Amino acid sequence: MTDTTGIDADIAASRDALPETILEVDNLGIEFWVEGEFYPAAIEMKYQVRRGEVLAIVGESGSGKSTSSMALLGLLPENSRVTGSIKLLGRELRGVDDATLRSLRGNEIAVIFQEPMTALNPVYTIGFQIMEALRSHDRDLAPSEAKERAIELLRMVEMPNPEQSFLKYPHQLSGGQRQRAMIAQSISCDPLLLIADEPTTALDVTVQAEVLDLLRNLHKRLDSAIILITHDMGVVADLADRIMVMKNGVVVESGSVEKIFHDPQHPYTQQLLASVPHLGLGVLEDVEPGPDVVATETSTVPSVSSIRVRASGAAEGSIETRTPVLHFEDVAIDYPKRGRIPAFRAAEHIDLAIYPGEIVGLVGESGSGKTTLGRAAIGLLPIAGGKLTAVGTDISHASQKELFAIRRKTGIVFQDPASSLNPRMPIGQSIGEPILLAEVAKGKDLDRRVEELLTQVELPRSYRNRFPHELSGGQRQRVGIARALALAPELLVADEPTSALDVSVQARFLDLLQELQQQLQFACLFISHDLAVVDILAHRIAVMHHGKLVETGTRDDILRGATDPYTQRLIAAVPVPNPEEQRVRREARAALLQRTGSTVS
Repeated sequence: MTDTTGIDADIAASRDALPETILEVDNLGIEFWVEGEFYPAAIEMKYQVRRGEVLAIVGESGSGKSTSSMALLGLLPENSRVTGSIKLLGRELRGVDDATLRSLRGNEIAVIFQEPMTALNPVYTIGFQIMEALRSHDRDLAPSEAKERAIELLRMVEMPNPEQSFLKYPHQLSGGQRQRAMIAQSISCDPLLLIADEPTTALDVTVQAEVLDLLRNLHKRLDSAIILITHDMGVVADLADRIMVMKNGVVVESGSVEKIFHDPQHPYTQQLLASVPHLGLGVLEDVEPGPDVVATETSTVPSVSSIRVRASGAAEGSIETRTPVLHFEDVAIDYPKRGRIPAFRAAEHIDLAIYPGEIVGLVGESGSGKTTLGRAAIGLLPIAGGKLTAVGTDISHASQKELFAIRRKTGIVFQDPASSLNPRMPIGQSIGEPILLAEVAKGKDLDRRVEELLTQVELPRSYRNRFPHELSGGQRQRVGIARALALAPELLVADEPTSALDVSVQARFLDLLQELQQQLQFACLFISHDLAVVDILAHRIAVMHHGKLVETGTRDDILRGATDPYTQRLIAAVPVPNPEEQRVRREARAALLQRTGSTVS
């Protein structure tokens, strides 16, 4: 870690004078007034946060994780009603005036929001935004001093070239760099408590590992407590001291990280942990299959081990004797020049075949070319060289009519469901549109098909009349999945289809995908940065780096016998939902990075 100044010692000395418990929440209740009625979002929550502690709040979307944490700083909308007590260092926060809350925000309690691109102001440089946070709490701070401190903070969060990054706008930074910039802004006033709301959800595993290392080091150096809100149990195992499990606004279980992971008591906690993908479950002989489902009070969710057992037989035998559904032969893909943006080659020398009934996982960091290959596979991007065959047609020289015929036999789940759904169209119409355009069904038959697809992705049939903005991110992703499966495709391109899903919903989707593939025997190009999901689902894995396939092989060959240094770094960065195992992996990753001389990008 880069040395800064004597700041750490000064902060540590000031923290020593504070009481052991810095936050006390007692009987916290939150309700929202919707259409003439109050709906509960949090019910009688009781917890404490000790100085320098990391408390992880876990649960599915809608469980009340973020809502209860935003209530600490009065960041809930006007239609909310908050009851109970929230005390910071013994001082009651509920009911205080706006001026007091503004003085607390950033100074005593700071927030790392889930999506830095929307949390950062796009018209200001990140340096200006950090300076603004500093000067809003210290009016006497001169601009030159604020700039020096901002650059020091960027250096503290290991931002590459902090002096140059100070002058950049959010869109000029990568996802990991934007996350670092937001963390720098959040810690600018040395807060006592840092609320990290899904800080690694959209990040690649290598960038996620770097951000977790950063949070861990800052936590130690600044002695700040952290409330970690996440559904990624690997992240929890890597960072947390204690865990609080929420369901439907209620805390169903809490305890130390070791107790929750190794001896969960509540059925929902057991279900949540059983649904978590774990790198290594693909080795069937080392895993007890367990029951096919894990029972809960309200639902049943397939355990990931049962999904892996069924997946193992999906593409056995000599698949190479059959004709591939998708075949890249020395393919190159270029992006043309646009305005001041020069033309560049996004992928080259791509050789990859996918056969009926086979799932090939395509992994790599953002910018490696994964999505480019997926879009080219269904004719959304032209190729600059080589030959690309999809569902029996050479896309390289296909006419518009032939491309239309290809797309009737293919489906794609886009990475961002919010931008891929028409905001003016009800979701039932979005799902039924491919069926209608392909003239497969209409009228009541179309309505029935749409309702069946909604049921398959576990959305209520009544949701067919809702618009995309009325759904959560995970629900919108399920709509995208239903639409992609509408025509029973021969080839499915799934571009990060589980990135926005909770672990239990993710497990259901993986189970659904396996069932549908066994029925329809479609080929699937599964693009993901979640290697644990790929381990469960894929038969073969292709690793991309800087537009090239650096390694291709069976699941076990890649994940347990990788030979390429980049693949080894990628695998070493994956957090696993086991605190002891994760500590060992973290030490092994540090040794690997030191041995290979890798640096933070």
